[in-house]
Amino acid sequence: MIDTAEKNKVKPDTILKNFWRDNARFADLFNAILFDGEDVIKPGELEEADTDLSTVLKFNTHADTLQKVLDVVKKSAYGVDFVILGLENQQKVHYGMPLRIMLGDTLGYVKEYQEIAKKNKTEGKWKDSEEFLSGLCKEDRLHPMITICVYYGESAWDGPVSLTDMLNVPEKLHFVVNDYKMNLIQVRDSEKFHFKNPDVHAVFEVSRNIFKREYGKISDVYKNQEIDSEIGLVIGAITESQEIMNQALKQKGGRMNMCKALEELKREGIAEGIEKGIEKGLEKGKILARYEDGMPPEKIAQKMGLTVKQVELVLKECK
Repeated sequence: MIDTAEKNKVKPDTILKNFWRDNARFADLFNAILFDGEDVIKPGELEEADTDLSTVLKFNTHADTLQKVLDVVKKSAYGVDFVILGLENQQKVHYGMPLRIMLGDTLGYVKEYQEIAKKNKTEGKWKDSEEFLSGLCKEDRLHPMITICVYYGESAWDGPVSLTDMLNVPEKLHFVVNDYKMNLIQVRDSEKFHFKNPDVHAVFEVSRNIFKREYGKISDVYKNQEIDSEIGLVIGAITESQEIMNQALKQKGGRMNMCKALEELKREGIAEGIEKGIEKGLEKGKILARYEDGMPPEKIAQKMGLTVKQVELVLKECK
């Protein structure tokens, strides 16, 4: 989206990391995506975990350092044990994301493996040569690593969603090639998820409707109510709107009115559509010519990748 507001120095990535560090929001995200809104993961049972999964892998006399840092990582009690929950914030389509997710999960397992092996060595727990060779005792088990990738882009994710999507596998070998699927959620297509946390619900709902230019739906809900400025800051970061971010920052921890920002977004959306149209060679003359040939604004908008309001604005200017 085009934004003529003055640029601030706040990094969107930092805003999103801080938002998801809150246990209630983090738990609600995972519950909505993995368990259809059921309260399986409890906020009170979440603990901060190390986001740095980097490690050194040794192969005989050769060693390699592998580096991977997740955006947010939490340990969650699950019965008498726990699982590791990781979050990746992604604002652009990444065509190697399944491999990145797999690498992060793998390094999480390797890191725990090395910690257990070191403890076994220190405590002399190995009972035989097999346990000595692996570093693990027969009863040792690693903890599950579950990572979710949240994609904040306005356009649809057109990248791979599993490891095999990245591979060129002959048909006869498909059954022997191991796959690794990623847990992907797109903000633009998130209405199917049931978020119970009001902050998470507002962020996804407002951002999604801004992407769709459905400002009326936002006004209907938030016309007579303000939202926390922190939530406004997150929405501004997701939709890349300096106007919303600046308004949120001015509140200094207070609350803000979304309707004021929406009026600016409407103007930005119209300007952006016309500018993109010109860049693609979709001049005002072509819009007018098609209209004069009897094509309705809705059809013109569909054919030219514009909104109906953008087409109507051009027609109004050409009268």
